[in-house]
Amino acid sequence: MGEVKDKRWGYIRKLKPKEIQSTIMIAFSVISIFIMLFLGIVLYFRISALTRQETVQDTQKLMEQTRENLEDYLVSMRQISDAVYYNVIKENDLSGLGNKIQSGMNLIYEANRDNLRSIAIYNNYGSLMEAEPVALQKEDPDVTKQDWYQKAMAKVENMHFSTPHIQNLFDDATQRYYWVISLSRVVELNDHGTSVKGVLLVDMDYSSITRMMKQINAPNNGQYYYLCDNTGKIIYHMQQMQIGNGFFHENNQAVAKYKDGVHSETFEGESREVVVDTVSYTGWKLVGVIPDSTFTHGMFNIRYFIVMLILLMAMMLAVINRVVSERISSPILKLDDSVRGYEAGDKPEIYIGGPQEIRHLGCSIQRSYEQIDQLMREIVLEQNERRKSELDALQSQINPHFLYNALDSITWMIEGERNDDAVFMISELAKLFRISLSKGRTVISVKDELQHAQSYMNIQKIRYKNTFSVRFDVDESIDLYCTVKLILQPLLENAINYGVGSMEDCGEITVSGREENGNVILSVKDNGMGMPEEEVENLLTDHNRVPAHGSGVGLVNVNNRLQILFGKGYGLTVESELDEGTTVSICIPALAFTEENRKLLEKGYSFGGENKLSGRSEIAQDE
Repeated sequence: MGEVKDKRWGYIRKLKPKEIQSTIMIAFSVISIFIMLFLGIVLYFRISALTRQETVQDTQKLMEQTRENLEDYLVSMRQISDAVYYNVIKENDLSGLGNKIQSGMNLIYEANRDNLRSIAIYNNYGSLMEAEPVALQKEDPDVTKQDWYQKAMAKVENMHFSTPHIQNLFDDATQRYYWVISLSRVVELNDHGTSVKGVLLVDMDYSSITRMMKQINAPNNGQYYYLCDNTGKIIYHMQQMQIGNGFFHENNQAVAKYKDGVHSETFEGESREVVVDTVSYTGWKLVGVIPDSTFTHGMFNIRYFIVMLILLMAMMLAVINRVVSERISSPILKLDDSVRGYEAGDKPEIYIGGPQEIRHLGCSIQRSYEQIDQLMREIVLEQNERRKSELDALQSQINPHFLYNALDSITWMIEGERNDDAVFMISELAKLFRISLSKGRTVISVKDELQHAQSYMNIQKIRYKNTFSVRFDVDESIDLYCTVKLILQPLLENAINYGVGSMEDCGEITVSGREENGNVILSVKDNGMGMPEEEVENLLTDHNRVPAHGSGVGLVNVNNRLQILFGKGYGLTVESELDEGTTVSICIPALAFTEENRKLLEKGYSFGGENKLSGRSEIAQDE
């Protein structure tokens, strides 16, 4: 690590011989890491998406198989109901001898007793006509108020499946009661040759459905399945008792409205996928719930594998990056060392070696250094001459046109024997032109510029017969700073012509000056008619604007002269409101007025504005 004094910038700069090599290596490493991380993340999310998709598909297949089993079970129940109705009830009369209906129901019950609990026939008054197995009906139940009975009578053409409930119609000698699902339908009964309506009730054993649902709920990975009807009532759920007691909640009411397929939802703060499949004949919905934790359950090993793969690739790339960066940077570092030595003033031989591109670059740098001193001298000279020409051209536009009016006024005063006023006018005019000429100088002191402004306003007040007043409020501490001459006159002329000139006796112009944050601020304020906002915005940018009257030297001219001499950070700012007046402010650097600084500024040396100067300026030091 070495140090070189940079004479152009004036500070000590530390050199880093391995900076290029480190940069190349770091850049390659960062790019490699980002690519590996990107590929790792993409791979992880791709595998995660495939796992998620596979899990959903497996769930759909399992639910489809379960739904088919349920439908087969329900079809068998329908077939039992059809067999009882068409083969037994329709073929026999309730009043027939031998009780053929009872025997027919017994045969069907015995053939399907594994899936049945009871078969019963009720008339339209709710009275029990036949039942199998033979049992006594309880005295208290009013069948006509049972849900299965009312649904059957409401829609006579349909079969109706109830939700799970305890069979409570018959007395059981064993005092055991079973969970059943009731299948009810309206049937036509023959009673002494007369057709009357009745209800056929087939109670299916709920344990068959329970076994089916327990089989698919066996895996304990957070995923579960439940069964509900089209209104959301639970038919089967693993946590059915907890749901009934309020200890567990399920989104069954909302799921009942879902269409078949896969749905994403958030329930009680948990995101999950819900698969819905409708069971035919009943409108029941088989629902599979897959929490997000189920998808991420098996991803730990995959994440571990991806991390290890990324680390292995990172180590390999670090070695490769080291070798590649060193081969690329070695000739560049040698060339950089020779260039740094040249910049330090030693003028060593520029390194020419390495690949063809580096050799060509070395030759180009060698030739460019041979020309650079001459070119810099020519450019500096050309820029100084151009800036001086621009400043002279702008300065030449200032023509105190009011000289003719002032001379006319003097002539009129002499003819009117107002000799004292004429002498005062001539004296002020002499002061004004003494400063205007300034022996051909462009840069004068702030004090002389203020004297020029006072002389100008003394003449104008006499010409306008003192219809307005002028007040100078200037801090004496700024008198001995540099400024461009004749910058206040155009501002005062505008204040008279466009501000207070047309006012009778209440016009007022205030010239103020102060030092602020290392800058000199001169401002001209009037209480005239003011300007609209859009005109203020264009005042310093519209170079084609032609003044209504006056010298023709506008604010743009003054602003350009200030910026040519002091830089773009300085110049004019305008503030104005209609019927309130206008304030034009000049901002220039607080640069001490010395003969040395004046000469440098007039030669075209630009002041950047970042260094606040006092006494001997840094402009003089740079020379």
